[in-house]
Amino acid sequence: MNRLRELRSVLNLTVLVAGLGYFVDLFDITLFGVVRVASLKDLGLTDPSDIFQKGLFIYNAQMAGMMVGGLFWGLLGDKRGRLSVMFGSILLYSAANLLNPFVWDVNSYAACRFLGGLGLAGELGAAITLVAESLPKEKRGLGTTVVATLGMLGIVVAALVAQYLHWKAAYVTGGVLGLLLLFARFKVSESALFTQKGGPERGNPLLLLTGGRFTKYLGCILVGVPIYFTTGILFVFAPELTAGLHVQGTVTAGNAILFGSVGLTLGDLSSGLLSQWLQSRKRAVGFSLCAWFALVLVYGLMPGLTPTLIYALTFLIGLTVGYWAVLITMAAEQFGTNIRATVATSVPNFVRGSAVIAATAFGQLKGSLGVAHAALAVGAVCFVLALVALARLAETFHRDLDYVESANPASADAPTGSGA
Repeated sequence: MNRLRELRSVLNLTVLVAGLGYFVDLFDITLFGVVRVASLKDLGLTDPSDIFQKGLFIYNAQMAGMMVGGLFWGLLGDKRGRLSVMFGSILLYSAANLLNPFVWDVNSYAACRFLGGLGLAGELGAAITLVAESLPKEKRGLGTTVVATLGMLGIVVAALVAQYLHWKAAYVTGGVLGLLLLFARFKVSESALFTQKGGPERGNPLLLLTGGRFTKYLGCILVGVPIYFTTGILFVFAPELTAGLHVQGTVTAGNAILFGSVGLTLGDLSSGLLSQWLQSRKRAVGFSLCAWFALVLVYGLMPGLTPTLIYALTFLIGLTVGYWAVLITMAAEQFGTNIRATVATSVPNFVRGSAVIAATAFGQLKGSLGVAHAALAVGAVCFVLALVALARLAETFHRDLDYVESANPASADAPTGSGA
């Protein structure tokens, strides 16, 4: 009950608007996974193998847009402010969604999703950075948990809405939601830390390559890779995966995304509360990772699975991998104010982009290893990389964020608190 009271205490306008922005962000990201089959059939594809390959191509285009956008919006957020990203990104991805119903072939579809991904890349990092810098250190984890939990509800709503609306109407809905949210952004203030700190080295990407910062940056990305292995393979390609596992009955991507996203939503809330209870970001993420991989092994190796059991496992896997808010908060806390938005915006998008590598590896391996063993092989590599990277990151739960990075270590502010 104390934790719930603490959660209510951080529900200010900045947190709520950031959370609603992430809601629209994940609503839009999820749409393609749910409408993939129906939209491609409308474009004239009929062969299941062709639908899989072309769907993978379009999915990768969206993820590529997010990786490019992650760097662009992150640098802009450190140079021009967090709010500039929150306005610019929402305009771009809303426009892309409104254009999506007018695509005429796979290439135009992929181009539209690339632009959508480019816009969507800016939402989460700017929101998390703004919230983290606006709250005291003992409450910022709760604030980012609220943002992520509201955001994850966007996946649930997308999974429901897109199953009952025509795919074109679903994309229009996402675009309209984005434009409506834009008006709420006008009441949010810029981060005081951004306006007071940073100086001439604001948004200098070269800072990430010196002083051991690149190792930390890469570590933050690797810790998040299992999340998008899960959403990009286990959820989106659930029909192909379960067919290869000889599951008796039909498993749809829409239902897999729905059950998995409910788990992700509850997982974001529970992992954020666990982090607060343990007073540790690292231990909360480590526990989630180990539980996740155990369930992935059950998914891939347990005989006699039915659609009901698959959906139950999908929910539980989503629950364990729902450490997204804790991860992005931890990434933001690892770096100074002058490159914090760059990190917090690019890390989640490179994590999302890692789904391109994971999905491609899965696609290449499934022919020789079979669907189950291919998924397990890719999942095992993701797990090991994430666990090793997590062990090398500093604990930042108690760290003050009022410091900057510098190319000259002697002139940089020193972060204070645990893990400094």
